[in-house]
Amino acid sequence: MNAASSSGSEIIEPGFALFETAIGTCALAWGLRGLVGVQLPEENGEAATRARMRRRFANLNEAEPPESAQRAITAIQGLLKGASDDLGDFELDMSAVSEFHQRIYAIARRIPPGQTRTYGEIAAELGDKGLSRAVGQAMGHNPFAPVVPCHRVLAAGNKPGGFSAGGGALTKLRMLDIEGARPNGMASLF
Repeated sequence: MNAASSSGSEIIEPGFALFETAIGTCALAWGLRGLVGVQLPEENGEAATRARMRRRFANLNEAEPPESAQRAITAIQGLLKGASDDLGDFELDMSAVSEFHQRIYAIARRIPPGQTRTYGEIAAELGDKGLSRAVGQAMGHNPFAPVVPCHRVLAAGNKPGGFSAGGGALTKLRMLDIEGARPNGMASLF
């Protein structure tokens, strides 16, 4: 199904593409209403990243990205090299995301590169510090990392906490290091 973008000049055919970054092979899926998913590198390389995208988006074909998706790819590549782009300009299709998770992701998207917040701080902004665990679970199910920068959300005491991307918390710390973030003043591990 073809559809014109909001500018009226770009025809978008939903699909996904893999692309290289400073931390490995990532992937991005797009649809008629924006990005539908982003995949950080899998530990076992490009083939594993491709396989995960095929499982996540079984109805999409690997394809050449349209201009809007290519802009997102270029911005993600830049972020993962140290650019301070917050990726906030990219439209996300959250039709498959619960309203509660959408609220959490909106807060996370406001965290600038090089800065962090804790699960508890986001829970407090939602109005209930007791939601810290739910915030952590939402981050673990984030389909848009790093456009929704779950790597910038830490556990209590600014500890890394978990990270569902390949490489786990080490990948999270590497991404924070690339951005120049130093939770608790810790020195670079890389």
